Amino acid sequence: MHTSMIIQTAAFRLVVEINSQVAQFRELLVHIGTARDSPETREKIRKLRRGCVDTCKHTSQLLIPQMRGSNLESSLLDHPELALLFYLCQMMLRELGKCSRLVQLIPMDMTGYFENRAGPSNIGNVISQILLCKQIQPDFNQEEICSIAKDSQDLARLIQDMQEFLPQQDTAAEKNAALEPENSKWKRKGRRNSIYTNVSSCCCFCRPTYL
Repeated sequence: MHTSMIIQTAAFRLVVEINSQVAQFRELLVHIGTARDSPETREKIRKLRRGCVDTCKHTSQLLIPQMRGSNLESSLLDHPELALLFYLCQMMLRELGKCSRLVQLIPMDMTGYFENRAGPSNIGNVISQILLCKQIQPDFNQEEICSIAKDSQDLARLIQDMQEFLPQQDTAAEKNAALEPENSKWKRKGRRNSIYTNVSSCCCFCRPTYL
């Protein structure tokens, strides 16, 4: 029990960190193509993207083992962080799609920025330079597109893994509720709906203000 509480506390802190990273990432993407866009901004976006995806992976590695072999509903009530992580990964995945399109439509010349420092894939470039006996300038934009695609695949895989431990929403019931008169109240039935209620009230960042 003590170990479980330690893991839960650590996971909660990481979820808070991910929430902040997603917000910062979205804010930085707004600057692409504006007067505030620069090589430094693109490098900040790259580092924040990689940091956020890595934190999502680490958090899932803490939570998912706690869910395996346990009762689904009681585990979710004990670990609402999993549902929060699930939603944050979905949000980040959408931002990655936006980031990839922006990098393709508005590439940035990083030649001067990486002139005296290593690029994102410096090891591969060094090997190529040795084999070809010539200087190779890293293509930052192409590397970003490939790196974003890999991060998107990793997040999509995480989302799929977490989906196994989350209640499936009844889409038919939601459609019927949407057709009811406006003065009718949507009645929540079953304990699974109470899980979402507990998750939404466990912290203030479930409904981020930047959406």
